[in-house]
Amino acid sequence: MPAEAIDPVAILGETFGVATFPGGTRRLSVETRALAARVLGGEYGREMAAADFSLSPEDDALPPELRAARAVRLIAAKAPLCLRIDELLAGAAPLLEATFHQKPVAKVASTSHTTIGFERALREGLSSYRGRIHERRQRAGLDDEQRVFLQAMAECLDAMAVWHARLLAGLDELGLTEVCDRLARVPEAPPETFGEAVQALWFLWEFQRLCGNWSGLGRVDKMLGPYLSRDLAAGTITLAAARELLAHFWIKGAEWIGAKNNHIGSSGDAQFYQNVVIGGMDETGEPVLNEVTYLVLDIVEELHISDFPVAVRVSKQTPDRLWQRIAEAQRLGGGIVSIYNDDVVIPALIDFGYPLAEARNFTNDGCWEVLIPGCTAFSYRPFDLLPPVQHALGLAGEDEPPDDPTFEAVYARFHAEMARLLEGAWQECAGSFSGGQPSPLLSLFVDDCIERARPYQNRGARYSVRSPHAGGMPDAANSLHAIKTLVYEQKRLSLAELVEILRGDWEGHEDLRREVVHDLVLYGNDDDRADAMLRRVYDDYTALCARQPERNGVRMPAGISTFGRELQFRPGRTATPFGARGGDILAPNLSPTPGTDRKGPTAIVNSITKLDFGRLPCGTPLDLKLHPSAVADQGGLAALVGLLRSFVARGGFYLQLDVADAQTLRDAQAHPELYHNLSVRVSGWSARFVTLAPEWQEMIIQRTAQHFTHP
Repeated sequence: MPAEAIDPVAILGETFGVATFPGGTRRLSVETRALAARVLGGEYGREMAAADFSLSPEDDALPPELRAARAVRLIAAKAPLCLRIDELLAGAAPLLEATFHQKPVAKVASTSHTTIGFERALREGLSSYRGRIHERRQRAGLDDEQRVFLQAMAECLDAMAVWHARLLAGLDELGLTEVCDRLARVPEAPPETFGEAVQALWFLWEFQRLCGNWSGLGRVDKMLGPYLSRDLAAGTITLAAARELLAHFWIKGAEWIGAKNNHIGSSGDAQFYQNVVIGGMDETGEPVLNEVTYLVLDIVEELHISDFPVAVRVSKQTPDRLWQRIAEAQRLGGGIVSIYNDDVVIPALIDFGYPLAEARNFTNDGCWEVLIPGCTAFSYRPFDLLPPVQHALGLAGEDEPPDDPTFEAVYARFHAEMARLLEGAWQECAGSFSGGQPSPLLSLFVDDCIERARPYQNRGARYSVRSPHAGGMPDAANSLHAIKTLVYEQKRLSLAELVEILRGDWEGHEDLRREVVHDLVLYGNDDDRADAMLRRVYDDYTALCARQPERNGVRMPAGISTFGRELQFRPGRTATPFGARGGDILAPNLSPTPGTDRKGPTAIVNSITKLDFGRLPCGTPLDLKLHPSAVADQGGLAALVGLLRSFVARGGFYLQLDVADAQTLRDAQAHPELYHNLSVRVSGWSARFVTLAPEWQEMIIQRTAQHFTHP
């Protein structure tokens, strides 16, 4: 049965999240659940179409920033409203180009990997932006380019007013009085109620999306929680009504499901960098924990919508109730809920040079990389650390293989090549944010673009950040550990002999390869010798990065990631000394190489937390996959809570956890029509498994499903 013919109710009730837990909690109304079923079934996405309007020749010939603003204005005037009588919020993003990381009408690449200043926009209202732009235009010293940019931002504000007026008129025509009332004042003025605040945030975020930009949402409980607390105290809203309203936000955020060719056959759908962050503390150090925090987890638990990945900021002070709710949401699978460790992330950001208040307010870029919201232009520069090992061994050519008398000589060549790669990355990073596709609409909500009269993509933001991101570090460390063990300690063979075996991809040496795979203990098993090699590589990498925290005005905080590039890296990788063949799928991010983690999740946590993550201000994830049986009962749930607490207490940075079993995923490969909305964690995003390309599906399946061990 083709996906288009699947009954949406069956999707929600029988296939969505069922791989782990059939049934589940019912808090939301029947109507809201039915709406979710329709959206998750792709009804809205299949209605999307490309813009059927274009810029006039005169507007098309304008300077780039003004041309971009005229495109925004045209979208506001012409895009379909898509108002629906069963929705509690107004606004949609129905232009197909936006799903492809493009700006409709302007027909250029859009901006992602950022979280813009929604909090300030809610607090001050759009009228304050008009005032600030007007004041900046009155000051002397502006050049023509700056004047054009300020005009472009002002025109974007006018476009938002046009869209707002069209929505109000459409709501009035449909008789949707309550929705109209929530939208009437906001976001031009600051919201006064929870309903207004949710609608205002939706309007601000959705208008960016309508025009092609993909921004993370940021700290929704910090932004919305105070409004709900006041309304609950005043008796003007119930918790159930607030949950319904927020659930509609989540449901509408999944409107692109089913869009034509929406990332199908690649890294999956739902990769729109729209992460949500909850918990943590505010700028003064006070906890951010309120009813919205728990409502978000309620909605994730019940609807299992993966399009808004949720990262919870936790610490040693996190209360039991929040730990319990995190675990209850995580055990349903999908990898939707992850955790940051405030006790590590905030000091790392302060050590890197961010002010205390800003560090306390950290969020992510819509994926998982850490940044300061509303004032950061962000990008990253990936590279692979396994080729430096190959270089140290001379695997790339046919020259006589090295035969070093000591391991330190091998490591020195590896270190030198790592340093060379980093220097190239730094040179590239230093030239970042010196141009690019204009985005006055996005720049409008990023401090200090108005004050500097410079755009986001050209050093207008307070912080321009390009982070070097090393991939393959566990594989590099495992390779070096294998060389040291097999050649220099056990003396099983010479370095030259090992190199020849690797050049031949282990062909003719299968017995030795199997012995190495079986007997050699690698990173991820709480083995001090194996973990010490990873710590050495990590310490050397972060020490090199610490030498260049900034160059040419661009901040360069160190990070470690693959984002699924373990697939992209394969053609450049040879066989490894620890028994992998060329082309094998190796380690994601800073997680153990698949199949090498044999002692359970606690051992993995113990291994990774031997590292000092205060040295890594941009961060890195630990990817963990638990088997559903590990968390099927209350004992398993308690074990999961204990694992999360241990990760934080031992100094982990960021943990993204999935619950899935290979058998179910194999069945989804064979019968995709039965698993239309089965979600899995990929990297900084979750995707519906059946939308992943076969090699991406295989990468997910190969990740080891862990069980808790009990005494």
